[in-house]
Amino acid sequence: MKSVFITRNIPEIGISMLKNRGYVVDVSQLDRPLTKQELIIALKAKPYDAVLTLLTDVVDAEVFAVATSVKIFANYAIGFNNFDVEEGKKRGIFLTNTPGGGADRVAEHTWALILALSCRIVEADLFVREGKYTGWDPMIFQGSKIAGKTLGLIGAGRIGAEVARIASRGFGMRIAYHDIVRNEKIESLHGASFWPTVEDVLKQADIVSVHVPLNESTHHLINGDHMKLMKPTAYLINTARGPVIDEKALVEALKNKVIAGAGLDVFENEPLLATGLKDLSNVVLTPHIASATEQARHDMAILSAQNIISTLEGGIPANMVYS
Repeated sequence: MKSVFITRNIPEIGISMLKNRGYVVDVSQLDRPLTKQELIIALKAKPYDAVLTLLTDVVDAEVFAVATSVKIFANYAIGFNNFDVEEGKKRGIFLTNTPGGGADRVAEHTWALILALSCRIVEADLFVREGKYTGWDPMIFQGSKIAGKTLGLIGAGRIGAEVARIASRGFGMRIAYHDIVRNEKIESLHGASFWPTVEDVLKQADIVSVHVPLNESTHHLINGDHMKLMKPTAYLINTARGPVIDEKALVEALKNKVIAGAGLDVFENEPLLATGLKDLSNVVLTPHIASATEQARHDMAILSAQNIISTLEGGIPANMVYS
């Protein structure tokens, strides 16, 4: 009988799909991310055929070495920077993710951060809650109009393209983007202009939104020098992966008004924040929830389970992270 280990509780639909195929399913009873050592101990306990992982699970050569019976590590996440992809590929282990699971919701959350910053929603909400509101005042909380401005996209995949659609159709914005692969669809549908470097986009954008995977080439893709290229009125938004932005440099840029503000759903050393970040009034922070809807989490559970079922029944899973 085939067995599956799930490193943290996920929506029941995914667990039920696996059990309905006759698999034995063990779910970690620790309602928190496993350390790598805890994951190794769990995988030594039984010769599992598949492991359903979360983005917080480090899956590298050391983990592969103790999981000799495992045929697939199925990430319950759009990203997969927690995988040592080359090592898994070398060992012939399937590595999968859940692309599309919550992608449209991430785009919506991106816009929630943009609007919260430009309308100064968080600051104004706190102002009212603290009893400081005494009546209409034309001089308080003057925000920034975004209609007709320039949106800069770093990464124009599925999420970036949806952010561009909302910018174009909803706010009449100009769109400048950079990606390693041109997206001619957003050029034709939304008038987006492709630029050959990140720097080209940063210089002209009023809002910069990051939508790239985390790998060696994108680590600190936006650093302190890059922020100095941005307009002092510009906002920087990150709903991708925390280490794409140099968080310490961002704190300094926000303190010194190098840029006007930032909206972050992800952080460089989650759950820790760079010193001083939470004390700044020109940043909006959310706890890695951009894809957090009931439907998105449900869909991700289904995709993860389908990837495992395909593998254990002799097929090739649909959502391989390498070719």
